[in-house]
Amino acid sequence: MKFIIVLLFAILFLIDSIFRVIRSNFNLGALMMYGITALLWIYVFFGKQIDAFCAHGAGWWLRLAFLCGCGVLALLMGFVAVSGFSHPATHKEDAVVVLGAAVYGQRVSGLLARRLDAAYEYHLQNPKAWIVVTGGQGPGEDIPEAMAMKRYLVEKGVPADQIIEESASTSTEENFRFARTLLLEHGMPPDAPIAYATNAFHCYRAGKYALLAGFADANAVPASIGFSSILPCYMREALAVLYYWVFRA
Repeated sequence: MKFIIVLLFAILFLIDSIFRVIRSNFNLGALMMYGITALLWIYVFFGKQIDAFCAHGAGWWLRLAFLCGCGVLALLMGFVAVSGFSHPATHKEDAVVVLGAAVYGQRVSGLLARRLDAAYEYHLQNPKAWIVVTGGQGPGEDIPEAMAMKRYLVEKGVPADQIIEESASTSTEENFRFARTLLLEHGMPPDAPIAYATNAFHCYRAGKYALLAGFADANAVPASIGFSSILPCYMREALAVLYYWVFRA
């Protein structure tokens, strides 16, 4: 029975990995999915030998360490999932900063579209707030992410003169830092509250970087993600949060 379950998961992850290679950008989350696929297939072919090795001695300790690591990762993923909704926007903020993500050519990715849709819904409830779209031009992108984001929002009906483009940043930290500079140049008070729109799994770390950039009052506008993105995004973000706690906090 165990072999059949592992084989089924191995087949499912292999199919997912094939589609991910064709349709997704290469990143840590995708790499982790490929790694899980490889481990599953290794166990399919060498499961008896692996079980025998892990039954005693050094193998037993390696299995324990592996299971503990999986447990820690699962706890971190749970924390990421819950913390994304811990500081919701009040819809009274002076601005909403939309964090950048991948653009395919000139088209926003599904992940980024969900962030923009969340920002648009925020705009409907707080139409006077500035909207800052952030993100420079990366590999495989024909235009800066901010430009593609602005086009997307304008097509949905947001006034173009209410959108501020920040097209130089290359990271979440720079998204906030450069956005703050632009907002101050547009007359926003230094201590004014802001909201930030990003996918729910990213909200915790984004909030920390907002504080580092100088925003004293920053609240989240969490966006959803597609089903196929849940596992890679949450695994990747769990490691990113761990890195933040160890090296940045």
